Amino acid sequence: MVFVKEESEEDTREPGTLGIKKEEPETWGIKHEEQGGLMKVKEERQDPSEVEEKHQCQKDHDINGEKSESCSDQITDVKRPFSCSQCGNTYKHKKSLVKHMRIHSGEKPFSCSQCGKSFTQKGQLDNHLLTHSSEKPFSCSQCGNTFTRKTNLKKHMLIHTGIKPFSCSQCEKSFTQKGHLKNHLLTHSSEKPFSCFQCGSSFTRKGRLETHMLIHTGIKPFSCSQCGKTFTNKRQLNDHLITHCLEKPFICSQCGKSFTRKGGLETHMLIHAGIKPFSCSQCEKSFTQKQHLQNHLATHSSEKRFSCSQCGNTFTRERYLETHMLIHTGAKPFSCSQCGKSFTHKRNLNNHLATHSSEKRFSCSQCGNTFTRKTNLTKHMLIHTGIKPFSCSQCGKSFTCKGHLKDHLATHSSEKPFVCSQCGNTFTRKANLKKHMLIHTGIKPFSCSQCGKSFTHKGHLNDHLITHSLEKPFICSQCGKSFTRKRYLETHVLIHAAIKPFS
Repeated sequence: MVFVKEESEEDTREPGTLGIKKEEPETWGIKHEEQGGLMKVKEERQDPSEVEEKHQCQKDHDINGEKSESCSDQITDVKRPFSCSQCGNTYKHKKSLVKHMRIHSGEKPFSCSQCGKSFTQKGQLDNHLLTHSSEKPFSCSQCGNTFTRKTNLKKHMLIHTGIKPFSCSQCEKSFTQKGHLKNHLLTHSSEKPFSCFQCGSSFTRKGRLETHMLIHTGIKPFSCSQCGKTFTNKRQLNDHLITHCLEKPFICSQCGKSFTRKGGLETHMLIHAGIKPFSCSQCEKSFTQKQHLQNHLATHSSEKRFSCSQCGNTFTRERYLETHMLIHTGAKPFSCSQCGKSFTHKRNLNNHLATHSSEKRFSCSQCGNTFTRKTNLTKHMLIHTGIKPFSCSQCGKSFTCKGHLKDHLATHSSEKPFVCSQCGNTFTRKANLKKHMLIHTGIKPFSCSQCGKSFTHKGHLNDHLITHSLEKPFICSQCGKSFTRKRYLETHVLIHAAIKPFS
């Protein structure tokens, strides 16, 4: 038996997945399923037009078996002969063009026999069918994780073996998956070859352009099976699905924090173990999550390659630009399952969900204050410990919150680089400009859950919420006077200290 491994440019399978794949119309094929882990062969017939083209080339061979000059020229010149009449995209094969045209036509020829859901590509249907089965026959021998597909298990095993077979030829950095290498290679080039013909936005990857085109076409191919709401990309759908489930079955055995996903618990456990697997190659700082490392890497570069075509704002990452575009499109993909209110950011939804619950599980052991989120308790504890982890490199002053340090740093500079395009006001921080822009747009994103009144700033909402409560939790230790807010207490304490800061 001869084992053959043939990989095309678009093949994203991991090493060890053996197979032969030929171009063909998807309506005909023979597929031999994997037997005993030996081999998987997918044999498909070629497009008749491609066979005809090859046959014509064979006719042009001369009697000595050499290719004629015309045939050679034909192969050299005709690289991507199939062009989309609507957006100008070009393809090597007619089959690829046919698949692409489904985006414009909205055709979804592949339907699920169990629920009737339709898809533009057969691969999408195959992945969907797995959701109807809870069976995960492929199990990891080292950690017990189970998978629906053998290829997913093989990819997972690379974590345990440490093998990274895909290396960058420019910097020799290695990756476990070919897709990760492709994404990395884009960092070595500022080229954005894929442009939107409607708004001029350009992208580094074809997939990003296709996702972007859905904004213009209005097509939202990802549907929620529970409420029918549709989304332009799968990530938005996954985030939305969490809102239908208040259950958090994955619980941390050390601190009791619960998670909706197993991956969330696994990432959280790194905090207790002190493991920070993601290290910065420039300053050797380490992080528990890859996302945190990527955010950190942006601090080493002042370059902002991704620009908004509508307002000119620039961003260090394409994902930040996509999130920013939601402001212009008005899309709010994150919806509350209890009241239907929608938000542009997931964190805003999470903060909102806390308003539906009076439960405050996290309690301060020193003063009894309770909090809905553990992060808020952690920040609060800094008051009692006196720890101020954020220090100014210019004057040495320290702060309990990173935001306070940023505000302080602005005092060392008279520069105000962020300018309002409507009234010309300038600001030291981009966040302040964003807050200011709410005045012009009339948007009031912070709403009171008790009376429905809305505010442009969170601080204004907090001030308003006090009017619904007679509670005064901040008490002066010297005279017993109580206050609704901490800053009022801090101002009051100056009286006892005889400090007059404004002279």
